[in-house]
Amino acid sequence: MSVVLYGSKSTASLVVHWLLIELGIEHELRLLDFDKREQKSPNYLAINPQGRVPTLVIDGLPLTEAAAITMHLADLHPAAGLAPAVGSPLRAQYYRWMFFCANTLQPAYRDWFYPAEPAGEGNIEAAKAQARAELEAAWQQVADHLDANGPYLLGEQRSAADFMLTMLMRWSRNMPRPADSWPVLQAHAARMKALPSFRETYAREGLTDWT
Repeated sequence: MSVVLYGSKSTASLVVHWLLIELGIEHELRLLDFDKREQKSPNYLAINPQGRVPTLVIDGLPLTEAAAITMHLADLHPAAGLAPAVGSPLRAQYYRWMFFCANTLQPAYRDWFYPAEPAGEGNIEAAKAQARAELEAAWQQVADHLDANGPYLLGEQRSAADFMLTMLMRWSRNMPRPADSWPVLQAHAARMKALPSFRETYAREGLTDWT
């Protein structure tokens, strides 16, 4: 199987890179230079018309969207136990939290990091304040859930959703109230960061923060 991951440091591609390493999948990592806008080059747009990362190409077939790729990789390797059985109650909860990451957390982060997109240049501070409020409310919801049902999103079973969640916690590291300022989220992050695959991903991408 030929596997190529297109990504960039500290972006949504990190979770895919991490999961590839966790699952022991041989792959080629191609980091795009965002300063040179390589993600908008004609060659890259041919495989990902949105011009974003990640894109995972498996045997020539490109797959985009971090949550979709993460779920697909977990399903390809059921022995790893990172995705509950299809049709089970835990599978329903797995879907819930993967889409919470993709539909609640990620859009709010985009508004925080690119506030001019939703609000225009004259309303940046208001847009960031709104995004921060949405993120902190979302993190409180996750914290309440883990307090009652942890240690992982699905209870005792670690899943691919925990990988997504950890990556998104990392994105808050320089915000006024980082996600790991909630003790239960800090404990969750610590468990995930203790995985050898996390340290290996950091080493391969040359990352040193949020360790």
